[in-house]
Amino acid sequence: MRGPRSLTRLNCNIPSDKQPQAPTNLPTMPLLENYYTMKVLLLSYLLSVSLCHALVPFIDGGKGMPKMYDSYFNDQLAKQAATAIGKAVSAGKMNIQVEFPPVPNVEEVKFGTPLNQKFGKKIAPDLKMKYLPGSNLSRNLIAYSNVYWAKRFAGALKGGAIGGKPVGVLSAEQVDFTDVKNMGDLSRSGKINTDKARKEGRNGEAIICINPGGEETWPRLVSAHGQPNCPFVVMNNSYSTSYDLGNKKGFEEAYYLKRISKGFVFRSFPGPWEAYLEKPDGTVELLESYKTKPKLREVAELVRETSFKRYAIGNDRWMSGRM
Repeated sequence: MRGPRSLTRLNCNIPSDKQPQAPTNLPTMPLLENYYTMKVLLLSYLLSVSLCHALVPFIDGGKGMPKMYDSYFNDQLAKQAATAIGKAVSAGKMNIQVEFPPVPNVEEVKFGTPLNQKFGKKIAPDLKMKYLPGSNLSRNLIAYSNVYWAKRFAGALKGGAIGGKPVGVLSAEQVDFTDVKNMGDLSRSGKINTDKARKEGRNGEAIICINPGGEETWPRLVSAHGQPNCPFVVMNNSYSTSYDLGNKKGFEEAYYLKRISKGFVFRSFPGPWEAYLEKPDGTVELLESYKTKPKLREVAELVRETSFKRYAIGNDRWMSGRM
């Protein structure tokens, strides 16, 4: 410790013209400061750009059909559909159709595949219900899943986070709304075509109508439960009486995802209709985009023939366990 202090005193006694001089070829402090400032700004810009691109799917679900079946668990499907509904309403579309499988592996829901069970356990806390063997939620998973989805879409109908429009949900399914302890942005619930549901309607109210039946009844449902110039959403009808894509009653297909043989048909408002091939590894490939709604027969033939040309009989999701 004494050595450095003595050295310091000696250096202080050296005449100024004999002091060691700093190299003259180094950048001055202002130049160094500018260099590091520019470097930090450039890195910050590149980071912000990459973050913006990374966050887009998390904000609105991204473009293209949602990933099966991860989108049921990472909120991609919910965000995509809510965004499409909001855009349709903003564009003045009041009668809207929303159609997608309400649970993963909907064809196997009666048997309760692991994915069905996983999804039931995911939505149970959101609805403040219990998913247990024999519970209403496990026995009627599709019906309560549709209530869950209605909750997720209500914000897009009421006018966003600060909107005040009431949003009611009506269902034709086996659901006891008293079981659902958390209705979120849904202001009321009821059964389709009941006097109680009609009387409880409110001015300025948007309606989500779950599985109402054949599309020939939809205009009557709007008359019975809808309000003038307010959104009326038909969601997840279990069957089609038109035997085609979407509907023929003028309801805007704001969000539409339908499984067909060897692939899917997808549309998210205001985007095009799209035909996707499902590959043997479970990934999908966009085969064709349509500016206007195509015929189901046309899309089904394209996807099925493409699958056979590429994979013959080797593209079977049942045999490969993609259920």
